[in-house]
Order: sequence, then structure tokens, then C-alpha cells
Amino acid sequence: MSNSPGSNLPGAAPPSLEKRLPLALALMMLVLLVSQYIFKPAPGPKPVRPVNDQHAAVLAEKPAAQTAALPAESPVASGQIEAVSLVSSEVDTDLYHIVLSNRGGVITSWVLKRYKNDAGKPLQLINLSATGVPQPFSLQVTGRQLSFDPNTVLYRPTVTDGGLSITYEYANSGTSIRKSFVFQRDSYLSTIKTQVLENNTPVPSMVTWRGGFGDEAVRNASALQHTVRFDTTANKLITKTTKDAKNGPVTDTGNYAFAGLEDNFFAAVALPVDSSSLEVGTYSDEVKLPNADKPAPFVGVGLATGAQNDFSLFVGPKDIQILKKVNPKLAQIIDWGFFGVIAKPLFLWLNWTKDHWTGNYGWAIIVVTLLINLALFPLRLTSLKSARKMQKLQPQIQAINAKYKNISMRDPKKAEQNQEVMELYKREGVNPVGGCLPMIIQLPFFYAFYRVLNIAIELRHAPWLWVPDLSSPEALPIHLLPIILIATQFFSQRLTPAAGVDPNQQKMMMFMPLLFGFMFYYASAGLVLYWLTGNLVGIAQQLIINRFMPAPAPPPKPPAKAPVKRTVKK
Repeated sequence: MSNSPGSNLPGAAPPSLEKRLPLALALMMLVLLVSQYIFKPAPGPKPVRPVNDQHAAVLAEKPAAQTAALPAESPVASGQIEAVSLVSSEVDTDLYHIVLSNRGGVITSWVLKRYKNDAGKPLQLINLSATGVPQPFSLQVTGRQLSFDPNTVLYRPTVTDGGLSITYEYANSGTSIRKSFVFQRDSYLSTIKTQVLENNTPVPSMVTWRGGFGDEAVRNASALQHTVRFDTTANKLITKTTKDAKNGPVTDTGNYAFAGLEDNFFAAVALPVDSSSLEVGTYSDEVKLPNADKPAPFVGVGLATGAQNDFSLFVGPKDIQILKKVNPKLAQIIDWGFFGVIAKPLFLWLNWTKDHWTGNYGWAIIVVTLLINLALFPLRLTSLKSARKMQKLQPQIQAINAKYKNISMRDPKKAEQNQEVMELYKREGVNPVGGCLPMIIQLPFFYAFYRVLNIAIELRHAPWLWVPDLSSPEALPIHLLPIILIATQFFSQRLTPAAGVDPNQQKMMMFMPLLFGFMFYYASAGLVLYWLTGNLVGIAQQLIINRFMPAPAPPPKPPAKAPVKRTVKK
């Protein structure tokens, strides 16, 4: 007898697939339900405690841990990448301490460890008071608008290389963003890469640093900050200030060796890879500092190298040796000014004097000023000889002036008077402007000292006696150096012969020391020290010259006319 298909007898055919599949699914469901009661699920990862951006900035003041724990991915649809909570990451080296936030993938704190601000605290390069503007390394998408703000979303961070490399990723609605930061332990140079893709098509964007840069504790900080770029085609350093962007951001594109932000002593500049074209934007943002009465415009910068941003970034001091070590191109960021041919050798001379002779920049300024004045002594001697000759000519000059007495300046005869005086000078071999020559020669050195004290970071916070910082005005309530300078200026004026000067003009000249004092009162202490030293050397030289070249005796006064007696007729 044959077996039927549903028979359970030996040799019967196994159940078909259609019957086995429902049975297998039922058994699997039963196992899953039972396991929920028998086996407890493993505890998930501990949630990362959210931190806000202000907390992230405060972390820069602490010797914090290497990096905060990373958040888990959100259980979102395929192709979407984001973090579940706000988290900060930290990079700590011997040179700097950086805090990054995954909200926007930005940097909230950048502290240079080896430099202090004017308040004596570690130098924070980011203006923490700029709360109303995008934070440094925010993205500004150009040419189109995304469906979300790339600077407010939570990026998923990935930290590698012992905490020196951090990558932020975010993807949503066909748009993906990737930002990577690679730092070095022993260098101020880092690498920045960003890319925005929309439906796999690159979207141009700029990496921005807005709201100010550098030491915000200095006097008039906003005026000392600007964008900078070096045009390799024109071989020229170009800067822009907030005034250039007062009506909105301005953009420049070209073949730039570097571009970014700077103040007098520090810089944050990008160096494009393979000398590619660099786009530079200049912004002006109103920011109110804690101790300020009202907001002030602070400069910002935007940088782009094309569809994908890829550049090296130097953030550090404008120290010549450091700049050359990082990249020889960066040494061009130090602008020695119009008299750079004097200012740069002067800086090197001060450095050498400080290192080999004095051990202090204040005394180095005094020594260098002394040597400069000794070198210019022959000119001062020539000037005095010319002044002495003019003193001998005073009787003749007074006679000419008496001849044209009561002549107005507009009268044609006034030109005749000047012509007679000039012929007298020519005949006697006198140079009427010879007395001004030493002052004219001093001006390039004065400007050179001004530039050196303004841009040479070696003189920043360099002390001398009661002065804590030669590159800034005195810290005392009453500035002593300018007051001493006024006194020496008065004394110098009294010693110097003023031949040929009208008495009324001579009285007016006595106010010049007060004008000098006003001009120097808020100048850097090093600049006042330079001019004061020059005054003291000039006084000593003038005393010596006056001893060996006494002034000529004044001409005898004409005898007084006897009064005319009138006879009265009786």
C-alpha cells in the first residue's frame, strides 16, 4: 500500500517549505519572547554629560584631560550622521591648549601657554566676548543656502593620533559635511580641511574666524587687529580693517602666500596647499568687551581654497625665528614699515646688544641710542658752527629788519627783505637750515624705534626698572618718563642757540616741550626712553660744545641819545 503525502510513517516525505517557514518563524518569536524574561539586556553606554560653549571656553584655563568621551550615533535613518549630545574635545600641548565643540564643529578656546595677556593671564586668542557672531572655524556656505544651519547642528567627532587629530562629520537630507583638524605637539602649525557636499556635488564654503583675534586686554584692541594677506604677484603685504567692511563683508581672491588675521604681535594665517588660489573675506562685527562703555567693531576673516578647503594654519607669535622655522614665507608677515631698511637692522642690533651686553632691552635701547647720537655728533657740531655764525651776523640781520620795519607780509618789499638776508647768508657761508639737520636725521630712527616697539614680540612685556612693558605706556598712574622728557626738553632748548629767531617766536618755542610731553604721554615706554636718552646725550654734547665754542659777545648797544633841551623864550 502506498503512503499518502501527509503520512508520518517511516519513509514519508518531509513537510514542504511553505509549511516549515511559518513553523520556524513561530519558534523564533517564542525564543525571543522567552529570552526577554530570562536574560536581562546589557547596560548601554553612559550618556555624555552635555557641556555648553561657555563651559568649553573655561576648560582652557585648566590642565584638562586629553579628550572628552565621544557620543554614540543617533538611531537615525541610513545616510544620516549626527551626535546625540553636545560634547567638547581638548588638545593640550606644550605650546597651546585648544577646546573644540561638536556643535558646529568649531573651536571655542585657543590659549597660547608661553604668552600672557596684558592682564597677566594665559593669552586667549579667541574673543570670548563675541557671543553674537559665529564662532571660529564656522562655515559660511557661498552661492546657495542649505536646508539647515551647519554651525548649529551636532557633528559626530572622531579623535585619533592621541588626541591630535579630530574629524567632525554630519549628514542629513542629502547634504554631508566633513571638517578635520590635525595639530602638532611641537609646532604652531596645523592642518585644516573642510568639505560640504550636496547630492555628492561640492558646495563652496568659507572657514571663518570672526569677532576679533589676539590680546583683547591691550588698550584700543579693536584698532590693532586686521586681516592680512601677502600678494606674491605684487610682492606686497596687504592689510584691511573694519573700516573696509563697514558696509558689509568684502572679498579678495588671488595668489596669496598666506592670509588671515593678525594683531601687533600674533597671527592666525592660512597657507594654501600647492600655492593654490586663496579667497579672503573681511568682516566687521560689533562686540562689547567686559570693561568697555560701548561696543566696538572687531575684524573677522573668511578663508576658502575652492570647492574643498585644504590649508595649513599657523596660529602663534610673530617671532622671526619661529616664523622662519615653520615656513620661510611667514617671515614676510612682519611689516617693518616705510623705513624698514633702518627698522629691521635696528631690531637685530637691539637683540644683539641685549644678548651680549646688557641682558635687558631697556638698557639695550639706552646703549643703542647713545651710539646713534655719537655717530651723529659731527652733524650736531656742524649745526652748532652754523648757529654760531648766524649769531655773529645778528647786527647785520637786525639792520636789514629795521630797514623794512612795519612792512606787512603781503607787501612786495617783504620779498626784497628775504632776498637781502639770504644774500648775507650766502656771502658769509651760513646755512640757515643747518640747525634743523640733526632733527631731520633723527626722524627715520624715531620711526624705526616706533615700528620695532610696535611689532617685535621680543620687546612685548620686556621690563626695565619700574616699567613692566617697554612696548606699552607706563603702568603707573603718573607716567614718569614723559615728565622727565619735558624737563630735559626745556633745558635743551635753553642751551641751544636760537640765532635769527624773532623774540616772539622764541617765546612760542618754549611751549614745544609741553607739546612733546603731550605727544609722548601715551606712547610706548621704550619710545619715550629712546627720545629721553637722546635728549640727555644732546644736553651733554651741547654743554661740551658751549665750553669750547662760546657764543660771540653781543654787539654793544648804541649810545643813548642825549635828551634835547628846549629853551623857553621868556
